[in-house]
Amino acid sequence: MRSRAGFFVALPTVAVLAVACGSSGSTANSGTTTAPSPRGHGNVEVLYAGSLVKLMENGIGPAFNSATGYTLSGFPGGSTELAQDIKGKVRQGDVFVSASPEADKGLMGAANGNWVSWYATFAKAPLLLGYNPKSSFAAQLKTKPWYQVITEPGFRVGRTDPALDPKGKLTVQALQQAASVYRDPALLSILQDTSNIFPEQDLLGRLSAGQLDAGFFYANEATPAHLPTVPLGQVHLAATYTVTVLQGAPNQAGAVAFVKFLLASMGDSILGSTGLSVEKPTVTGDAPAVPAGLHQVVPASS
Repeated sequence: MRSRAGFFVALPTVAVLAVACGSSGSTANSGTTTAPSPRGHGNVEVLYAGSLVKLMENGIGPAFNSATGYTLSGFPGGSTELAQDIKGKVRQGDVFVSASPEADKGLMGAANGNWVSWYATFAKAPLLLGYNPKSSFAAQLKTKPWYQVITEPGFRVGRTDPALDPKGKLTVQALQQAASVYRDPALLSILQDTSNIFPEQDLLGRLSAGQLDAGFFYANEATPAHLPTVPLGQVHLAATYTVTVLQGAPNQAGAVAFVKFLLASMGDSILGSTGLSVEKPTVTGDAPAVPAGLHQVVPASS
């Protein structure tokens, strides 16, 4: 069952970030104070990949609120599932942050409702096997190949639904590639078991609670959770994170402010601290449709 949207409240510890926005200043010679920069107000509804829950709740959300005055209201879920909700008008938002460009492409064009005309790619994160350090298999994961340990009797590994979440789809590819590379068809039996599929935003909690021995996660989920991980050896797959302002965004100004914050220096520093590999934003789709307020961080010609 997916978690409900929550409102992010600015924390005192991030209030210092507002200074970087140049909200006020003094004229050295006259002693007069310049007019403060306009601050936003109202909620900005961001629909975002469930792998970004901790980042949004503990980092981007509070900092964005403190720096701009807007209140971030976020709803996490599998990127593919969120795209389906947007397309079906089940859920409305101002901004869509996805873990796969395919989710954005599913919202482009008249046949898909024209919800997305462009999107900017801004970060990547490798797919890893994260495990519970208290698991009875933890010692083996430190000394033996991961693909051998996860097929041992009694090993409980979690994954997400490939039909709803890009990470679930990458997990399928990872297991298929590993079965081929390491010549271990037993890995494919994990894909035949649907009882190991959980909502993206629930997987980490189940692992922490000891319900699972391991699960497939992105680096940016494992890092802030202090989760020990194992690289997938010869299998190299990663999430590609994108952001866009949705067509008909109720709070257009707030949406632009959020994307600008996410892709600007303050957003970059928070992103990098979580294990994301931050990249120079590049635009796919109708570049001239990128709002003018974003041209500093997303050049229309990129």
